[in-house]
Amino acid sequence: MANERKTVFAVLGADARQRAAADRLRQRGWQVVGGERLAAADVILLPMPLGGESESLTRLLAGAKPGAVAFGGRVSPAAAQAAAQAGMPLRDYLAREELAVLNAIPTAEGCIALLLQNRTRTLWHSPVLVLGYGRCGAALAVRLAALGARVTVAARSPGQRAQAESRGLNACGPEELTYRLPGFETVVNTIPAPMLGRRELAALAPGSLVIDLASLPGGVDLEAAEELGIRAIRALSLPARCAPVTAGEFVADTVLAMLCEEGLCV
Repeated sequence: MANERKTVFAVLGADARQRAAADRLRQRGWQVVGGERLAAADVILLPMPLGGESESLTRLLAGAKPGAVAFGGRVSPAAAQAAAQAGMPLRDYLAREELAVLNAIPTAEGCIALLLQNRTRTLWHSPVLVLGYGRCGAALAVRLAALGARVTVAARSPGQRAQAESRGLNACGPEELTYRLPGFETVVNTIPAPMLGRRELAALAPGSLVIDLASLPGGVDLEAAEELGIRAIRALSLPARCAPVTAGEFVADTVLAMLCEEGLCV
C-alpha cells in the first residue's frame, strides 16, 4: 500500500521536468522532500544534465544521510568524481535503454513541431531526409511518414536500412548522400558525428532547412550553413523543452525500476 512505503525521495532542481518527476513519485505513494530535507532522504534525484562545479556537488552530497543513493542524468566525469569523493553511489538514469527509447518520442514530436514552424509547405508529400536510424531517427522517421512525408533514411548499418525499408521508408547508405542531397530541402540529423559539412550543405538548395538533433558537438557545420544561406537549427534537449511533464514522468518511472532491481524499493 502507498502508506507503507518508507523510502524518502529528495528531488533537487526546480525545472518542469524535476517537478513532474516529484509529482509522479507522490502519485505512486512515495514521500518526496526538497533540498532542505536532504539529510532525511534515502534517494536523491538530481537533474539532467548533471555537470557543474564538482566541489559544490561534493558538499551537497556530503550532507546526505549514510546509505543514501543518488541518481542523475547524463552524469559528467566531474559529477561522478564529486559523488565518489562524497562517498555517494551515483547512478545515471539516462544510461537506461528504456529511458532512451521513451525520450525519443518527445524528441520526435518536438522536431516535427520545429519543422512545421519553420517550413512553408506541408510535410505531406514533402521529401525529408533523416540521417541516422537509431532510437531518435526511427521514432522521427515513422511519425513523419505517418504525416505523409516522403521519408528517406540514411544509415550506415545494413540492418537499420532493412528495418527502415520494412516500415515502408526509403533507405540509403551515407556514401550515397553526395548525389541524393540535391533532392531534399529538409534534412534532420540524429548522428553525433560530422555529417553535413560545407560540401554536403552546398549540395542543398538555398533556403533549405536542416535540424540537428545530435548531442554536442552535433553533426552539422552551422557556420557553413549560415554562409550558404541554409537555415540550420541545433535542437537539443527537446523532451525537456517540448514535453517536460512526460519527460519527468519517464525519469521517475526509470529510477523506480532501477531501485526495484536493486531491491531498494521499500
